[in-house]
Amino acid sequence: MNYMATNPPTPGAPPSISDDGSVVLERRTQRVQPPQMHQVVLLNDDYTPMEFVVAVIQEFFSKDRETATQIMLKVHLDGRGVCGVFSKDIAATKVDQVREAAAKAGHPLQCVSEPVES
Repeated sequence: MNYMATNPPTPGAPPSISDDGSVVLERRTQRVQPPQMHQVVLLNDDYTPMEFVVAVIQEFFSKDRETATQIMLKVHLDGRGVCGVFSKDIAATKVDQVREAAAKAGHPLQCVSEPVES
């Protein structure tokens, strides 16, 4: 079989033979799903100071003070607040960073990553 350099063979595509006897493969486009996104959620507790939560949101999620305060109040009033939506690996890293900072400061602040419903 002769393959043209500009048309690499596509796995599973049936070859067709042109008039001059060379083999021509048809290209099939693949449909790839985008990666599933995960949201990073802070959970409320009765011991972590609000100012610490605001500082964590500013530092690890790059939010301005006003937005960080709004997220902190949502955590305080609703029991949980979404800090951001990321790919799975980045969300896991953010969760680890928040937990490590809270443990280092002696606070029981909890952070989790959840898949975003599409």
